[in-house]
Amino acid sequence: MVQTRRSTGASAPITLTSSDSHPESSKRRKAASADELETGTSTKKPARKKRKKTELSTDSEAFPVRVSNPWKIGAHVSAAGGVENAVRNAAMVGANAFALFVKSQRKWDSPPLSVENVDAFKRRMQEFGYSPKHVLPHGSYLVNLGNPDEEKRQKSFNCFLDDLQRCEQLGLELYNFHPGSTVGQATKEESIALIAECINNAHKATKYITIVIENMAGSGNIIGSRFSELKGIIDHVEDKTRVGVCLDTCHAFAAVRAPFSALQPFYCVFRDMTSQRKMDGISTFDAEVGLSYLKGLHLNDSKTALGSKKDRHENIGLGTLGISTFRHIVSDPRTQDIPLILETPTFEATEIWTKEISALNCLSNLVDNSDVPETEHSLVNEITSLVRSHVVNKTKKVSKTRARKQDAMEDHDSDCA
Repeated sequence: MVQTRRSTGASAPITLTSSDSHPESSKRRKAASADELETGTSTKKPARKKRKKTELSTDSEAFPVRVSNPWKIGAHVSAAGGVENAVRNAAMVGANAFALFVKSQRKWDSPPLSVENVDAFKRRMQEFGYSPKHVLPHGSYLVNLGNPDEEKRQKSFNCFLDDLQRCEQLGLELYNFHPGSTVGQATKEESIALIAECINNAHKATKYITIVIENMAGSGNIIGSRFSELKGIIDHVEDKTRVGVCLDTCHAFAAVRAPFSALQPFYCVFRDMTSQRKMDGISTFDAEVGLSYLKGLHLNDSKTALGSKKDRHENIGLGTLGISTFRHIVSDPRTQDIPLILETPTFEATEIWTKEISALNCLSNLVDNSDVPETEHSLVNEITSLVRSHVVNKTKKVSKTRARKQDAMEDHDSDCA
């Protein structure tokens, strides 16, 4: 039932930086120099050469077992140090799918991918057994293809297109992005047409990439919080084989508007407590948009209440959506074989994702019987305990950092006095 992806040792090198720059090392060197001056002796050693970055092959024993599961559950992992590192980071948390940024998500321009980056990424994809259809890159937060200002929209399009071309360089098939906003200067219909126009132009400038539109939480002038808005964009796209939708559970839950009875489809998809209502909710998406367009999901619990219009992600089972919601999602045959991506808080501790992925894999194998509530309760307790411990650790680190800064300021003030 389970399979482990072993490393072959052929992956691209991971870089480790030298610890010689540690403050304590500097103090020891200064102390040694002072002793030499006092004694008149010299124990001068040959100048230490600058340590080169160390190459480290992947260690197969470091990776958790990856469960063989038709529901491809993973997380949005870091690509720091090179896009190829995202593949390794996904394997480190036991993910069967993953998301990444193919460049900085908060800069308009980034250096191009090197041949080494691209080759290493593709090599690791094969080494760790990931399929391109289970990788869902995320677009830049700066992009707004719905902006009626032509100059600003063109700037967004250039950034958008650069992302798409990077994905094709890496051999990836999907690209997820936030559709944009009217910025209060256009109607939603006008911005929807502009977004679709950009998608059409991007299709002409690329070869095969599928552009995946993410649903939004519904705040302000943001487009994409209703099924009808997503469908409106798709209707204007010329090549419908290269467009899709990614549904974010937290966004969907936050986007529900009053009266509830009039706009319940999002709620029904992700907050059903019975199998029949779950089927009805997925069927609503199928009827209004089309299930063939569903290319991925972002699995996020919500810190805020239904219809809050606030995008506040919470760990699985700890928010207002509840763990039963996610059990329904990862046991529905219609969500199989697409990337199901966690974007939940980690508090700088990726083992939280390891636990959440393990819990969701467990939920996908549960059947409707009397053991379900007990199992769900146990999994929530495990996630809660892990999250709390890391929240405490992070709080302590922040407190220590603040204390060091305060001490440094006081020392500086006393020196200047």
